[in-house]
Amino acid sequence: MKIIFVCHGNICRSPMAEYIMKDLVRRAGREDEFSISSAAVSCEEEGNGLYPYAAQTLERHGIPFGRHRAHRITVEEYRDADLVVVMDSSNARLLDRIAGGESPGKTHMMLELAGLSRDVADPWYTGNFEKAYSDILTGCKALLAKFSDVE
Repeated sequence: MKIIFVCHGNICRSPMAEYIMKDLVRRAGREDEFSISSAAVSCEEEGNGLYPYAAQTLERHGIPFGRHRAHRITVEEYRDADLVVVMDSSNARLLDRIAGGESPGKTHMMLELAGLSRDVADPWYTGNFEKAYSDILTGCKALLAKFSDVE
């Protein structure tokens, strides 16, 4: 299962989701079942690393992460993914423009996976990285549970 998490700049929410999900599947002993990555819908942070407050939040929660370089999702990445998870409705709209409306059933909102109908607020603007972490963890746990149910 190839999953791509997407946010605006790929320096806060989507890489946090990538590393949280990787940690969850590792702890579940299911690493071989998933390919997990992240990307942006903009190119303004291209090449930048994980935002320091996002990294600190992951560290506080014991989530391992590696070297990260932000990049904008390509049409090829989108086509190659089984599931694309966006953090907010703006990400969904911009992703639809990038992907040209291909495979609309492939894209889902992060919290939709947990039965919630709200965005993961962008901590770049709110400063609340703990809330973003909590929301992303909720979505990632629901996503992993979804794939446990189909087995």
